[in-house]
Amino acid sequence: MSEDAVAQFVERLALLMAEAGMARMPARVFARLLVTDSGRMTAPELAAALQVSPAAISGAVRYLDQVGLVTKGRVPGERRDHYQVGDGAWVEAIVNRDKLLVTWASTMAEGAGVLGPGTPAGERMAQSARFFDFLQREMVDLIDRWRAEEAARS
Repeated sequence: MSEDAVAQFVERLALLMAEAGMARMPARVFARLLVTDSGRMTAPELAAALQVSPAAISGAVRYLDQVGLVTKGRVPGERRDHYQVGDGAWVEAIVNRDKLLVTWASTMAEGAGVLGPGTPAGERMAQSARFFDFLQREMVDLIDRWRAEEAARS
């Protein structure tokens, strides 16, 4: 596998993630970590691979760590931190999005109350709240089924 082909794939994957709402630099860092066999790189390695400044990497890994998509660690005896993407990174991303669904549902329900149940706008908000409630319930079941399927493969 050529490094050029890997770099092109990383950029394509990062673009997809950016189109889905992730900031571009964290998407590039996350994609780069995903394509390494170890799933782990240092900030200087990431900067070199992505041809960006260390400052760009710093902000991206800070964001990815905050949302639970990477973990920061250090190998005993080494002085540099590394950033690692776990095998369950996508599940964590979805679980974090799941928390957002709960917030959206409650906010839409609040809006329905403010606008009133007899108004078209109030009904639209109430329907939105029901939709986000539905998505959240289904997501919990979906994640459970995924984990069971993965456990069966092990």
